[in-house]
Amino acid sequence: MPLISSNYNPPLLFKHGHFSTIYSGLFRKVEGLKQERERIQLSDGDFLDLDWSYYPEPTKKVAIIIHGLEGDAKRAYIKGAAKILSQNDFDVCALNLRGCSGSPNILYRSYHSGATEDLNDVVHHILEMDRYEVIYLYGFSLGGNLLLKYLGESRLVPKEVHAAVAISVPCQLGDSLEQLLQFKNVLYAKRFKGNLIDKLKIKKQLFPDKISNSEIKQVKTLKDFDNIYTSKAHGFTDAMDYYSKSSCLQFLPSINIPCLIVNAQNDTFLGQACYPYNEAEKNKNIFLEVPEYGGHVGFYGRENKTYTERRSLEFLKEIH
Repeated sequence: MPLISSNYNPPLLFKHGHFSTIYSGLFRKVEGLKQERERIQLSDGDFLDLDWSYYPEPTKKVAIIIHGLEGDAKRAYIKGAAKILSQNDFDVCALNLRGCSGSPNILYRSYHSGATEDLNDVVHHILEMDRYEVIYLYGFSLGGNLLLKYLGESRLVPKEVHAAVAISVPCQLGDSLEQLLQFKNVLYAKRFKGNLIDKLKIKKQLFPDKISNSEIKQVKTLKDFDNIYTSKAHGFTDAMDYYSKSSCLQFLPSINIPCLIVNAQNDTFLGQACYPYNEAEKNKNIFLEVPEYGGHVGFYGRENKTYTERRSLEFLKEIH
């Protein structure tokens, strides 16, 4: 589909990319959502924790929501998305990717931008429940990349998966990494790196033969982390090999269900390669919306319902 025009026009402060990103990430609160946790076993013996929210009446529709880098199902952007959907005839299954639920995962490996095998396990777990007829996928940042890659890979996507929404997606991971390493994003990168190193130190305690303290001390940037841990733990040669093979951009031409992608022009995490204009023009199933504002997962909305939460609900209802 050609580029979708956007009518997102927030108040003045939220037109600033950094302000909207920081406010939404650190200060926004979402109250009144009930979440029930379920732990499932994955194909390789590890586990995932799922946080469920339910529409008050029985429904045949469920949305699987996937958070971003170092996020979890308790973050405001996940709870906001879950709340509006669970008020509008959807049940919601919010994933906590491996190691993100508050409990370290069992294996040395963890989650990453292209780990679609975990999403595949969750989809099949839900199908085995024999409760839902329609599944929707809904991801933010890393989670958006993951679901788009999943939909475009060679595996057979179950017919019950009808549509997807992806917000603030780093469609080309190497390009996004270049942006995160720039001075404009130094505070975000430092925060991400600190959280990741803390988790790596836990891995060192659990798997002392897999990584050394000297290797951990070598992690000065996010790329170092991916060179030293992510790539080695997940079967890639190095960070660049990981970025190349895990970026969803190359998989977009093969997607055959409707997908809404919303990437703001002033998202400082995204370089030009993260805006898939050509892929959207050539694939009738890709609906690309590029608002002028929004930062990185920083969209604003009245009554504490963000523009993308309302927009995503509208899109999924239209598809159904």
